[in-house]
Formats: sequence, C-alpha cells, structure tokens
Amino acid sequence: MAIEKVRARLLKITSVLNAAGVPYAIIGGNAVAEWVGRVDEGAVRFTKDVDILLRRSDMPQAIEAAERAGFHYVETLGVPMFLDSPAALPSSAVHVLYAEERVRADDLAAAPSVSDTAEAECFQVVSLEKLVQMKLTSYRDKDKTHLRDMLGVALIDATWPARFPQALAARLQALLDNPE
Repeated sequence: MAIEKVRARLLKITSVLNAAGVPYAIIGGNAVAEWVGRVDEGAVRFTKDVDILLRRSDMPQAIEAAERAGFHYVETLGVPMFLDSPAALPSSAVHVLYAEERVRADDLAAAPSVSDTAEAECFQVVSLEKLVQMKLTSYRDKDKTHLRDMLGVALIDATWPARFPQALAARLQALLDNPE
C-alpha cells in the first residue's frame, strides 16, 4: 500500500506540472528506480517520498497548479515541499530541490538543469549522468546504496569516473574498488 501511495503521489504531481507546462525532473530514489527498472525490475528499491527538481523562478506557477490539485505547499527547515494534506507528514511529501543551485553551500556540484532529462513512462526523469552526479555530490549512505544499485545492473561502470570532476570521480572510484 505504501509503495502504491508513493507512485500515486509521483504520478499526480508530474501530471499537474505537465498540464501546467512547468518544466521539472524527477530525482532521488524514484529516478534511481526508473533507471534501474529499465534494466532489472527486480533490483528496484522502494522509496518513501518523491523528490523533484524545479527552477526557483517556476515555483509560483508550480505552487498554484499543485494547490489547485489538492497539494499543500509548505517549507520545513528550509525545504520546500508539497504535502498531500495539511496533516500529512513531511517524510512522505514531494520534496523540491532547485535546479542549477547547490543544496548545501559546501556541495561539490550544483543540481542539474531541468532540461537534463529523459522521458519516462509519463514523466520526465533526470538524465542518468546527472543522477549519478547528484548521488556522488550528496554521498550519504542511501546515495551510496543507490550508486551500488546502478553499478549492480551495469548502468554505470569503470568508465564513468572520467565523466566527473576529480572529487566526484574519486567517490565513484572508491565504490567501484569496494562495492560492498
């Protein structure tokens, strides 16, 4: 049931943004699931929320469209998000990251553009290379797990570190050298 709710939330917000003409890209665990699922559906992991990339300048239009569709916009601890209802928990929200901006001041790379996307079933997903870059930039335990999942289905391989700046390349090489 929880998996179905996340998928429904993903499809609802992307449908709303598509209809409003607001450019976006699905990122995070759902983007990993989309890419991994293209190779091996059995290797897809569950994620409890929806992460989306939007341009800061498009937020007023996105908020208006999402609220018309029943979402509730809030900012919690500086994180913009859309909740299913006023009583919904932030842990199950649609979390917004701003395109072409750093999430944290010390991040090694900014978030990608909303134009760095690929077509999924009925939504736009961040390109594989930009997704890997985002995961290498965040580099939390769950990001490393997502990177290992992509390595495990051969979406990325030993040729990929050359695509990134040295600091990010070193992180990917460390995972290639020690995938456990």
